Amino acid sequence: MIRDTSHQDAVLAPPPGFKLKRRALWIGAAVGVVALCAALVTTWRSSEASVSAARLRIAEVTRGTLVRDASVNGRVVAAVSPTLYAKAPSTVNLKVAAGDTVKKGQVLAVLESPDLSDALKRERSTYEQLKAEVARQHILADKQKLLARKEADTAEIERLSAQRTLERYESVAQVGVIAKIDYQKAKDALQSAEIRARHAAQAAGLEGQDVQLALQTKTNELERAALSLGEAQRRVDELTVRAPVDGFIGTLNVQDRMVVAANAPLMTLVDLSKLEVEIEVPETYVNDLGIGMNAEVTLPSGSATGKLSALSPEVVKNMVLARVRFEGEQPKGLRQSQRVTARLLIEEKPNVLMVARGPFVESEGGRYAYVVRDGIATRTPIKLGATSISAVEILGGLKQGDRIVVAGTDAFENAQRISINQ
Repeated sequence: MIRDTSHQDAVLAPPPGFKLKRRALWIGAAVGVVALCAALVTTWRSSEASVSAARLRIAEVTRGTLVRDASVNGRVVAAVSPTLYAKAPSTVNLKVAAGDTVKKGQVLAVLESPDLSDALKRERSTYEQLKAEVARQHILADKQKLLARKEADTAEIERLSAQRTLERYESVAQVGVIAKIDYQKAKDALQSAEIRARHAAQAAGLEGQDVQLALQTKTNELERAALSLGEAQRRVDELTVRAPVDGFIGTLNVQDRMVVAANAPLMTLVDLSKLEVEIEVPETYVNDLGIGMNAEVTLPSGSATGKLSALSPEVVKNMVLARVRFEGEQPKGLRQSQRVTARLLIEEKPNVLMVARGPFVESEGGRYAYVVRDGIATRTPIKLGATSISAVEILGGLKQGDRIVVAGTDAFENAQRISINQ
């Protein structure tokens, strides 16, 4: 049988004053607990609720330069992407397929249009006919001028003959060799010959003008026929569809040997050497936008700068389409329809009060903010100004150095004072 160790135990008496020290410790602990409880009660009485600081984001009001900007989404598009159309009702003979790379001037399709081909043949026949008539008119003009000149020369010869006859009569009339009546007849014959010669010369001049006008008329008709022939030839040449730029076939709207109507789209050609970014801008920013505005485009390979080059005049689903053109060399590795984000730099406002942007801007229209002092967030009226992606301007209600709750105020439920637990 194993005996216990009770015979080895000894009762020790406490040292003097031990009871007093233990009593003092208990009293001190009780006083601390009472003070803590009092502080907590005071805080709870001054606030309507309590929220953990881990659920909030607090920022300090500072002074600096606010860059007004807007973050938008967009996609890479070709700056040059012409759509080719059929110029007339025709049958399409395709020479390329979707995705093919083509060079400027390369034949993409040939259109068959019997109507235009027949019209070209008629215009060419009319032109050749008028060309022959103009040549014949040249010959007729020369013949008529020759006949008119012949008559004028004949009349001139007759005049000279009458003049010589009169001169002979005058030389012998002084001595009375011829009768006076014969002398008068010779004189009248000369006057008659002069009149015929003068009229013949005038008739020859008029005949020359007449044939010249007739020739000019035929020449004008030939020129009109040449213009009509050129137009018909142009329309037939347009039946051969050629690439206006280097690029590749983006979309084919027709199939081979398909009959299409006039102005029907045939295909879209994409020029990847000149790419731009098409962005969707909320209509609230439209009044602040302008052509030439700077923009930063975020790409998978980094960022690139550009300028706003075009702005749509219409609003579609609260969005306005705009184009951003890259500055300098185009970034490498871009693809058609690639999704990107862009940052529009609207303006810079130096030396302003500002704070980090957060959900509090949208809460209650940005008219109130919760200012944090001594662990208590107090609902304070404020006035906001310009906003950017990351910051917002403070026009009133706050001062530099104030700390406000910029995120997490949805749990406050518009309470006037909120206690923040660390």
